[in-house]
Amino acid sequence: MAKFELKLPKMGESVAEATITNWLKKVGESIAADEAVLEIATDKVDSEVPSEVSGTLVEILFQVDDVVKVGQTIAIIETESPSTPEAGAQSDVKLNVSESVKNIESIDARSSEVVSATPLGAGGLPADFSASDKFFSPLVKNIAKEEGVSIAELESISGSGKEGRVTKEDILKFVESRKSKVESQPSQPNTQNPKPNSQSEQPTTSKAQPISVNGGDEIVEMDRMRKLISGYMVASVQTSAHVQSFIEVDVTNIVKWRDKVKTAFEKREGEKLTYTPIFMEAVAKALKDFPGMNISVEGDYIIKKKNINLGMAAALPNGNLIVPVIKNADQLNLVGMAKAVNDLGNRAKLGKLKPDDTQGGTYTVTNVGTFGSVFGTPIINQPQVGILALGAIRKVPAVIETPEGDFIGIRQKMFLSHSYDHRVVDGALGGSFVKRVAEYLEAFDANREY
Repeated sequence: MAKFELKLPKMGESVAEATITNWLKKVGESIAADEAVLEIATDKVDSEVPSEVSGTLVEILFQVDDVVKVGQTIAIIETESPSTPEAGAQSDVKLNVSESVKNIESIDARSSEVVSATPLGAGGLPADFSASDKFFSPLVKNIAKEEGVSIAELESISGSGKEGRVTKEDILKFVESRKSKVESQPSQPNTQNPKPNSQSEQPTTSKAQPISVNGGDEIVEMDRMRKLISGYMVASVQTSAHVQSFIEVDVTNIVKWRDKVKTAFEKREGEKLTYTPIFMEAVAKALKDFPGMNISVEGDYIIKKKNINLGMAAALPNGNLIVPVIKNADQLNLVGMAKAVNDLGNRAKLGKLKPDDTQGGTYTVTNVGTFGSVFGTPIINQPQVGILALGAIRKVPAVIETPEGDFIGIRQKMFLSHSYDHRVVDGALGGSFVKRVAEYLEAFDANREY
C-alpha cells in the first residue's frame, strides 16, 4: 500500500487559488484514475479535480467553502501499488468550457490581499456572514467585509457564477457602482448622523423574474457564460470609443491557390487547410508593420505588447463563442498557423480548452462570413484596441485593370471590417492597418509553396 497526495492542480497562469464547493467522493470510497473527486470554483471557471491514481480516499484535508492554494494537498488517496506519479506531476483540471470565462488577464491583487488581511471566524470564514443561507466564497465574503457591504446587500447581488453564485467580479462591480452613486450625489451639510436607509442601499442588479403576458412565451434564464459575455460586451462599449473602417479585398488568388493545394496539404500535413490561417498570417504581418495596433489600455496608460498573440473567435458546443489565442502568431509559417487554428478550433468544439488557451491575446479576429454576413461591426475585446471581422467571400463582377485597358470580370471578393478604440487609435492608423492587411491578401502569391 502507498499513499498519494492529491494536490490542487494548476488551472492557468493567473489562477492562484480556488474554493472547494463540493466533495464528490467520501472517505472510504474507491476512486478510479481520472475520476472526479471534488468540485471547485474560481472567479474564472467552475471545474472538477480528477484523481491521477486509482485507490481509496482515506483523508480529506479541506472542507466545503475552504480556499485552497494551487499546489496544496487537498486529500490523501491510498493506492495498491507502491509506485506513484513522478514528483511534481499534476493533471490539468478538466474544464467545462461552457462554464469558462472570456479573456480575464490577471487576479485582482487587491482582493488577494483582502483574503489574508481580514480576520476570520470559525471554519476560516468571516464571522459576520456566517448566518447567511446563501453560498458565498470566502474571497467574496472578505471583500464584502472590507468594503462594508451588509448581508442584505450581498444577498441581493445577482450573481453570474454557477447556480447564481456571486463571484469576485460581481462584488467588485457592486462596490464600484455603489461608490459611483455616492460620488454623483450632491454634497449637503450633515448636521446629524442619520440612520442608514436599507431600502436605498439595495443595488439595481436585483431584478424580478419577467412574467409572460399571454402565458405562451417561454422564459429562459441566461446561462453563466451568456451573462458574462453580456457583461463584457456592455463594458467594452462603455469603455472604448468604437469606430469602424471597411475595405473590400480581392482574394481571387487565395481562393484559386487553396483549391489547388488543399488536398495535397491535408495529405502531407494531416491538417485541413481553411482560409482562416491565411488571413491570420496577413494580420500578424500587418501588426508587425503597425505595432500601434498591438497595444492595450490600462487606465491612463498604453501598454505596447512585445508578442503578437492573435485571438480567434470560435464556437462552443452550446452555441456561445470563446476566443482562444494563437501565441506568437508572427513566428508561425502557414503550416504552423493552420495547425494552431485547427487545434484550438477543434478543442473549443469538444469543450477541451484550458484557461491558458484563452489568455494573453493582443488583437482579435472574428469570422462573421461563416454565418453569411458580408461585413459587421465587432465589439473590441478589452483591454485590446482593435478587432477585425472577416466577411463572406463572394463572386462579384468587378473592373479589372490591365495594361491593355480595363474590362469587367468575375472576381472573388470580401469585406474586412475593422473596429478600433478611437481613444488611442486615430483614423489614419486604424485605416492604414486594415489597408495593409488587404494589401497582403491581394498580393498573395498563387505559386507559393506552403
